[in-house]
Amino acid sequence: MEAKAQARFVRVTPQKARRVVDLIRGKQAVEAVAVLKFAPQAASEPVRKVVESAVANARVKADRASERFDETEYVVSEVYVDEGPTLKRFRPRAQGRASQILKRTSHITVVVAPREQKEGAR
Repeated sequence: MEAKAQARFVRVTPQKARRVVDLIRGKQAVEAVAVLKFAPQAASEPVRKVVESAVANARVKADRASERFDETEYVVSEVYVDEGPTLKRFRPRAQGRASQILKRTSHITVVVAPREQKEGAR
């Protein structure tokens, strides 16, 4: 049973968030949280929170369906970063000019699903 979590309007540029997201794509959820906990990038904290939220959502779904839940079986099946709205700010420059500063935001989405068992594998 797959579960999804989203963080919207996160004040991290999508380009920097995608670098972090690429580290965990396809990994076990528990391993992904451990990788993100020690990643030096600033975007790793919001991504870690979204992964933990997706696992918690899977736990709630399993409880509602009265199914067994094992955190170690779940894999980050999908993870992507979309661009959110951009905040536009101005900075004073020399000789009375102004230059624009773009403060970009991201929408981070994580989907976790149980690992598929291979048929015929013993």
